[in-house]
Amino acid sequence: MAAITQAMILAAGKGTRLRPLTLDTPKPLVEVGGKPLIVWHIKALQAAGITDITINASWLADKLMETLGDGSQYGVKLQWSVENDEPLETAGGIFQALQTGKLQEAPFILVNSDVWTIFDFARLQDYELGADQRAHLLLIDNPEHNSSGDFAINNGLASEHAVGDDDKYTFAGVSVVSPRLVDGLVTGQPAALAPLLKQAMMKFQVTAEVITDNWIDVGTEERLTQVNSFIETKGVGDHRGA
Repeated sequence: MAAITQAMILAAGKGTRLRPLTLDTPKPLVEVGGKPLIVWHIKALQAAGITDITINASWLADKLMETLGDGSQYGVKLQWSVENDEPLETAGGIFQALQTGKLQEAPFILVNSDVWTIFDFARLQDYELGADQRAHLLLIDNPEHNSSGDFAINNGLASEHAVGDDDKYTFAGVSVVSPRLVDGLVTGQPAALAPLLKQAMMKFQVTAEVITDNWIDVGTEERLTQVNSFIETKGVGDHRGA
C-alpha cells in the first residue's frame, strides 16, 4: 500500500463574506492565532509527512504567491495553479492542477483553505482508496451556521440523503480524493465539486467518517473572532501546524 504523498489546498476564492478584510488580503492570508490561516495547513501537512502541496490561486494570487513562495520556508514544495481569467471553482481547480502536472495522477489530500482544525493529517496519509472509490470525506457534527448538515453516512458510505432517523453531518473541508473524481471535465471551464461528489455517492463510490477534532469554518468576521478567541483562551492543543 502506497502512502499518500501529495495534497492540494483550495485557495482561489474571493472571501466576500470576510470583506473588508479580504479586499486587499487574500482570504488564506487572513491571520488566525497570529499567522496566516493557510500556513496552519501547510505546517500541519509538513508535520504529517506531506511535502508536495499544490495551491490554486486566483483572487490576489500575486500576494499569496509572494508571501508563501516555493514553500521552502516551511519545509515543503509548493506548486502554484493560477486561475487567471476567472476562478474555476473547486472541481475545475483540481482538474487544471492535474492537467498541468501540478498534481500527480494519484490520490491526494484535499483541504479547504478557509477551515481551521486540529485534525492530524497523518491519520489520512495511509488511507487507501478502493479501485472504484472516488473520495473519502471527513464530516463533523453540524455547527450552528449549517444546522441541517451536508451528508449522511450509511454503512460507511457517504450519502446526500439520510436513512430513517439518521443524522446528516457537515463536510469538514478535508478529504482524500482520486483524480478520477474529476474525469470528463473541460479545461478552463468552472465546475463545482459537490455535484461530482453527489454523482459518485449515487454509485456508492464515496466513503466518510465523522471526526470530533476542534474545527471551525473561518468564513465570516464573527467566526474569525471566534477562532481567535478560542486559540487565545484554550490554546492550540496538539495542533501540528502550531
